[in-house]
Amino acid sequence: MRSITGVLAATLLLVSTIQPTRADGDPARGESVFKRCTVCHAATTQNRTGPGLAGVVGRPAGSVIGYKYSPALAASGLTWDEATLDRFLEAPAKLVPGTRMTIALPKADDRQDVIAYLKTLAPTPGAP
Repeated sequence: MRSITGVLAATLLLVSTIQPTRADGDPARGESVFKRCTVCHAATTQNRTGPGLAGVVGRPAGSVIGYKYSPALAASGLTWDEATLDRFLEAPAKLVPGTRMTIALPKADDRQDVIAYLKTLAPTPGAP
């Protein structure tokens, strides 16, 4: 009986420390996290070291006119949906070996929040 009590106590302790996964991110928090990204990316159509990210959700990868992508990203055939953005932001070079993007967001909550924020950035009229 004593070992069952110990197992139950350990199980309850473990369950109480698990953080629930959020279905949707928080765009306001995502805007704050995105500030790390502004060294290379703008939340507009302006290209910097990286392409502008307005309208990125739903856009084919490597499609911003006027931005010179790595050959790997240009040929990736990816579309920036939520799942693809999550995988890319977690480990860019793992999803697209040869990409120039080297910064990752290892925390799932940060990625979900940034993706929620990116979804609020209006696409440019006439952009792919």
